[in-house]
Amino acid sequence: MAKPLDWDALLVDGYEPLKVMQRVFRRLPRDPRCKLCQNPFGGVGGKLVGFLGRKPSRKNPNLCQYCFDHLPSGGIEIDIGVVFADVRGSTAMGEQSTATEFAQRLNRFYATATDVLIHHDGVVDKLIGDEVMALFFKGVAGTDYRRKTALAAVHLAAAVDDLPVGVAANAGIAFVGNVGSGTVMDFTALGDAVNVAARVQAHASPGEVVLASDLYALVADQYPGARPGCVEVRGRDEPVHVYVLTV
Repeated sequence: MAKPLDWDALLVDGYEPLKVMQRVFRRLPRDPRCKLCQNPFGGVGGKLVGFLGRKPSRKNPNLCQYCFDHLPSGGIEIDIGVVFADVRGSTAMGEQSTATEFAQRLNRFYATATDVLIHHDGVVDKLIGDEVMALFFKGVAGTDYRRKTALAAVHLAAAVDDLPVGVAANAGIAFVGNVGSGTVMDFTALGDAVNVAARVQAHASPGEVVLASDLYALVADQYPGARPGCVEVRGRDEPVHVYVLTV
């Protein structure tokens, strides 16, 4: 019998029923999906599982109703990896194309980024405007979640070579869990590790990946020759040591 779902079971130990659902639902078309179980909301797959009650939650449309109802309240502080990717110059891009063409280009970016991040066992946290955010933690990505964070960032930058995308990754302690009010909740991560990842990402030029130094150390043998540097982050006394890869 599976142990009752709590945050340690989900985020640290690895909740086996969730892993089984992910393996099954990833094979069903199509996006968008529940960010946890990968239950499809669109296409034939979405209609099929919709009959089983796995429709988008009204309190958090990024989760299916089943996952949302079974998540415990609150959250816990754990070590995670965070990846941010952003399309550079999207405002100018939007001005130079029709709204439909612009949306199609961003949708291709979302689809490619989602495929890469999920392939590395990340949880796609947010698709906002021209930006993607993903989380990596032990319960889903396994014990090498930090290395998968770095690899996902590099592979994502390489996969979207048709768009000017900057990518960054960081790792550290964050609060992960349900955040929000009783009527509108979201499963996400908050804290210094997330803030630093977002700030560092702003320093990634198109085609570049900025990795926190401890993450780069995990993939340096595969990607030698990265450029070391320091990034000043507002509100921090010390700069963040990073390595910059061009893909």
